[in-house]
Amino acid sequence: MSLSSLSLLLLAGASPLAVGQEVPTVTAPPEPAAPAPVPGDEDRTPDDVQRSSVSSDIVVTARRRAEQVQDVPIPISVVGVKELDSTGSFNVQRLQQLQPTLQFYSTNPRNSSVNIRGLGAPLGLTNDGIDQGVGVYIDQVYFSRVAVATLDFLDVQQVETLRGPQGTLYGKNTVAGAISITSKAPSFDFEGRAELTVGNLEFKQAKASISGPLADTVAVRLGLSTTTRRGTIYNVASDNWVNAQDNVGLRGALLWNASDTASITLSGDWNRQNPECCAQIYAKYGPTQRAANRQYPALTAALNYAPPSTNAFDRLTDLDSELNALNELGGVSLRGEYEIGSGTLTSVSAWRFWNWGPANDRDFTGLPVTTLSQNPTKQTQYTQELRYAGKGDGFDYVVGLFGFYQDIHTTGTQRQGPAASRWLISPSARDATAPGSPFLYLDPTVLDGLTAANDIRLKNFSGALFAKANWDVTDQITLSPGIRVNYDDKVGSYVSIVTDGQGRLVPATGGTPRQVEQRTAVTPQAFRDEAYRAWNVSYDFTASYKPAQDVLLYATYAHTFKSGGLNLNGVPVVAGVAQTQFAQVDPEKVDHFELGVKSQFWDRKATLNVTGFWTSIRDYQALVNDGQNSTLRGYLANAGKVRVRGVEADFSIRPSERFKLYTNGAFTDHEYVEFTNAPCPPERSGGTAAPVGSAGGTPGVPGQLSPVVCDISGQWLPGISKWAFSYGGELNQPLGLFGLDGQIYFAADANSRSKFSSNASRSIYTDIDGYTLANFRLGFRTDDFNIFGWVRNAFDAEYYDVLATTPGNTGLIAGQPGDPRTYGLTLSKSF
Repeated sequence: MSLSSLSLLLLAGASPLAVGQEVPTVTAPPEPAAPAPVPGDEDRTPDDVQRSSVSSDIVVTARRRAEQVQDVPIPISVVGVKELDSTGSFNVQRLQQLQPTLQFYSTNPRNSSVNIRGLGAPLGLTNDGIDQGVGVYIDQVYFSRVAVATLDFLDVQQVETLRGPQGTLYGKNTVAGAISITSKAPSFDFEGRAELTVGNLEFKQAKASISGPLADTVAVRLGLSTTTRRGTIYNVASDNWVNAQDNVGLRGALLWNASDTASITLSGDWNRQNPECCAQIYAKYGPTQRAANRQYPALTAALNYAPPSTNAFDRLTDLDSELNALNELGGVSLRGEYEIGSGTLTSVSAWRFWNWGPANDRDFTGLPVTTLSQNPTKQTQYTQELRYAGKGDGFDYVVGLFGFYQDIHTTGTQRQGPAASRWLISPSARDATAPGSPFLYLDPTVLDGLTAANDIRLKNFSGALFAKANWDVTDQITLSPGIRVNYDDKVGSYVSIVTDGQGRLVPATGGTPRQVEQRTAVTPQAFRDEAYRAWNVSYDFTASYKPAQDVLLYATYAHTFKSGGLNLNGVPVVAGVAQTQFAQVDPEKVDHFELGVKSQFWDRKATLNVTGFWTSIRDYQALVNDGQNSTLRGYLANAGKVRVRGVEADFSIRPSERFKLYTNGAFTDHEYVEFTNAPCPPERSGGTAAPVGSAGGTPGVPGQLSPVVCDISGQWLPGISKWAFSYGGELNQPLGLFGLDGQIYFAADANSRSKFSSNASRSIYTDIDGYTLANFRLGFRTDDFNIFGWVRNAFDAEYYDVLATTPGNTGLIAGQPGDPRTYGLTLSKSF
């Protein structure tokens, strides 16, 4: 089905969404606050108010106070509990299908990135030594691990996605935006909800929550969620389906209204994923400049190997190493709110932990090249935010203090197998100490059992003072300056000790020809107590103007930064010496401009918001891969300058309770303005080094010279589509069924995106073609009951989540196919 045909179908009827939905506010006072009165309603007749009841009056707390989203001069997308439940958006990965400027990439929970407008974190392997550019907050607590984004939403009320820098309003500095998730608050009226979903691929999901009073001033809320699904890829080696889902989550909250002006909320949660995951499988062969006898076709022929399929959408693999993605997170938080004077003092204290227990197949084949690859990690974090939101005559303000401490310890292991020598060692390598002996590449004992034991540590402190004011110059004009003073202190170590198959230490320099080849494959290195410490000041200024009751114009300039950091995946090694000058990464310096208009018309039955933005970043933190099969999986380097600019538009219309429609779109122009010393793409890698400054030989031709670095100025940034859309709507009709008065409804939603790059340096092999995913639902609902059938990726589109180069410059490109068509039935009941 063509995109145009799908668009026509969706115009006939489709799904609900954020921009055009009424979402109740959730705040911390004794009971959830009702939506604020609509300005101007006091001048409307009862008929006027009745007609506008189908409009969008969404209440958010983006500026630390309850206000309607249309009055906030920040581009915000809001998805409420009804939309989350009805669209199956039970985690951030699903949420991105509703919001075209939100990007989520994940090869496993640890190696996940959440970006807004393509900015936030480098696409690829996660490096613990840098900060995220998109802040994820749950109930005002900052989560430092993006792994939380892969977990199921648990008892959530609404999700606010704020685009653009937010460091003067939120605890942790965020240069690209923030995702603020608000859980349902404990209720003083007894209530509960249960939901059960079953589907193909043995999909089963259950959610339940209950809330009510324990005393006149104390209320409690408990929630549970569990999700399981069979894998989408069949492993012929283990006779099992992999890339499964296995999630469970628990959450509890206790609210105490200590007085009329004070409340305290104690909450805790525990979440665990433990699936057999995550396989990246054969996607294609793309010739590099490595010698032909050292590329994938020749190597597999020599080892008499062939993958079970060269079509990734056959969804077959033969990975021979253990796969696991144990991801466990949890913690407790204490939030207190106290009304003092004309404002509210808020304190948010939290402790969190994260345990990561992976197992991977990092040669991406069924051959015993790398038989063990894992980096189990344990992390604890502490956060404290103290904030006062006050109001004066013609102005309001927020001032806050924020402290963050993080302790990470990773103990990684990589072990080579009996096929490693043939796969990794050049056929020209001969053991000169044993004349007449076979070439080293034919001796499996050279690399078999070669093991790197890594010890990685980070202690990370960040503290900040931030403030934001809104001054109403007139009834129509508001000026909003903000400032943040930030201090970062990071101390990290990276130690990789390499031993051979007999347990003997492989030296960093010198040694026998065998040891030279061993450390070429797996490189020992160490740097300890590397420290990054710096103060930074960021600021922003917004001017907004309301020429009419339902129109808001605004302009923003922000100068901000993303903290510098440490390379905790290792650094390049030259002649056995770790190049510690690469151990530190400079901070990103961001200049951001934004113009926007928010409007409602047709008696607030229609909403149109348009935003234009221009973001320039100096010293952009880019991920660099060296392409070799070693413990150096990738490190960070500063690109000179990048630019992202574009236009976003959100439109929704709800002419009656029977019909609603929305479409959101984004055009994003993006490029490395200056990156002259970038890593080369695979087609320009793997050969003998060309003279410094030379462009090297013909790309993609074996045996050619390869440039040491490449100038990729003017090329695309990874992960960003130039065009992205989400759209949908709903038709419903009153109906009595089984003695119940309710509605029958048909809904659909879809998202489309154009081609994007999946490699730090754009490659002819790793562009992912654009695709469209369409979802449909048909159901019956009452005020407290809902049953509907659903189908996701209804037309079974074949697409990749990620394409990736693999170690060794063999030309093997691995991919992670997106989910196939899924379908099922959901039943929910509230009481």
